[in-house]
Amino acid sequence: MPPALTNTPVPVDSGLPVNWDLAKRTAARLMSSGPQASRAEAHELVVRLRADAAVAEGHVRTVTGLGEGLPLLPADVVDRPRWAAAAVDGMAALTSGAALPRTPKVARAVTGTTAGLQVGSVLAYLGGRVLGQYDPFGGADGAGRLLLVAPNVHAAQRALDVPSTDFGLWVCLHEATHRLQFTAVPWLRDHFSEQVSTFLSLADTDGSDVLARLPEIARRMRETGGDALAVVELLQGPEQRAVLDRLLALTTLLEGHADHVMDAVGPQVVPSVATIRDRFTVRRRGGGLLDRLLRALLGVEAKMKQYAVGSAFTSYVVLAVGMDGFNRVWESPQTLPTRAELADPAAWLRRLG
Repeated sequence: MPPALTNTPVPVDSGLPVNWDLAKRTAARLMSSGPQASRAEAHELVVRLRADAAVAEGHVRTVTGLGEGLPLLPADVVDRPRWAAAAVDGMAALTSGAALPRTPKVARAVTGTTAGLQVGSVLAYLGGRVLGQYDPFGGADGAGRLLLVAPNVHAAQRALDVPSTDFGLWVCLHEATHRLQFTAVPWLRDHFSEQVSTFLSLADTDGSDVLARLPEIARRMRETGGDALAVVELLQGPEQRAVLDRLLALTTLLEGHADHVMDAVGPQVVPSVATIRDRFTVRRRGGGLLDRLLRALLGVEAKMKQYAVGSAFTSYVVLAVGMDGFNRVWESPQTLPTRAELADPAAWLRRLG
């Protein structure tokens, strides 16, 4: 008799089938150059943002109690195409550990080309909106990289009509918080990477599970008015949905914590912080019909909800038990809040005693 098929390992490819070089070229070709500024204005902004990044991290350490003794690392101030190229490199590094069933070489090449065009198009859209980003998997050594997108900071500051010195520092506070989250919490980077790889490795490659859930998906779309996140969740199998829950909980915590910190430094550091927050919140909700549609399709609207839920959780816990009590979230993966606990912070407090 032939050997049992169940004992035969399934060949796998490592990483997503994406033509990453094509993604970079596509993003660069589709992306606008950004607002016009004189050489002197551009130079002054770059110098100031580099200085702001170091100043911001000092304030973040004071507010959060994280990072004592760690070196103050520099930030890279970039234009839109360089941000897109760095984002592609970070995505490639993050997803390289995903084990996917092996596909024929020709099919993988076709899929990689299509995916590369899609990734590049999405980054071209986002490249005009991202103010800054900390990529824990970026940089030449893969140890992390903080990026500040100068033309977008300049454009947003002018659109909001707020002081440029305050706004740049305020943006840096958010990204410096993300950098400290990953550099001051030793296990977080590997945990995040492991969850992403597990999620991708559990993908339903033949689509059979999705087909079986189509009636449920259609019903949920009607009930939620086409909520993108609700539909994405229904497209996952039970195992993948459990991992997605953990990833969404983690990213919600990280974004909300950073949003809380950037406001918690107060007017003594950023005098116009209240005005910036009010106008920036309105800007997040704004945009024309096409812009709002694209944001919904790309999951940006879901990300906005993450900021609000995560920030509310952080504020509740800090008010109840102080920042030292809140910092118990960083003790281990087991002390991270679940999605349910993010909406009910008192339940997280009870679980941790």
